[in-house]
Amino acid sequence: MRVDQFIENLRADGGSLAAAAERAGLDAPVPTCPGWRVRDLLLHLGGVHRWAGAHVTRRRREPFGPDEEAEFFTTPADDRLLDWFRDGHQDLVRALSEADPALDCWTFLPAGSPREFWARRQAHETAVHRADAEAASGGHPQWAPPFAADGIDELLTGFFARRPQRLAIDPPLSIALHATDAGAAWTIRMEPDRLHVDRTGQPATLHITGTASRLYLLLWNRTGLDGLDTSGDVRAWDAWRDRATVTWS
Repeated sequence: MRVDQFIENLRADGGSLAAAAERAGLDAPVPTCPGWRVRDLLLHLGGVHRWAGAHVTRRRREPFGPDEEAEFFTTPADDRLLDWFRDGHQDLVRALSEADPALDCWTFLPAGSPREFWARRQAHETAVHRADAEAASGGHPQWAPPFAADGIDELLTGFFARRPQRLAIDPPLSIALHATDAGAAWTIRMEPDRLHVDRTGQPATLHITGTASRLYLLLWNRTGLDGLDTSGDVRAWDAWRDRATVTWS
């Protein structure tokens, strides 16, 4: 996908998230994030948007420290919270739209350029949290298959590739994913000393088939296997879920 496509997804999903949050109300629980209410979701993502945008606009060459990050997560009053979120989201979209393609700043996953990294990462960060806001308001988001498939790829070959030993298991097992509407497949192999991801569908302990959007939400722990076609040993999925959590460092 192109950088402008990521930015457009970021723009659209941020707007949809705010609308879903407004429908649900700040005190509504977020079923996909146990213990969170919509208020917590807006505070988290509004801060993340400001944090990400600051790396771009300040051309920051290193990550912000904990004390520095506090400025991005300053808590507004409830009657300002939705506007605060929308302002931070719009500022991020603007920063990425106007950023120099040759921008040089800190990143934490492989990408063609820092601008591409931040556009892609924030598009998926916002999409997944849009799903949280929709869950709180009774909605069920869908994305274009190429975007959802890209989010699966970012998670498997980006986030989890950074800590492959966390997903090691003995005896080994494998999970094959087939996105019916995206012409894409992945085989995840959890081995005694590493995680290996192959971008093809191979024989596996467990096969899971569904739309790219459903698989996207599944891998980001926003939904379960219900409604997806599975064959093989579903205990492989339990083993994956026990180990597969996203870390930032």
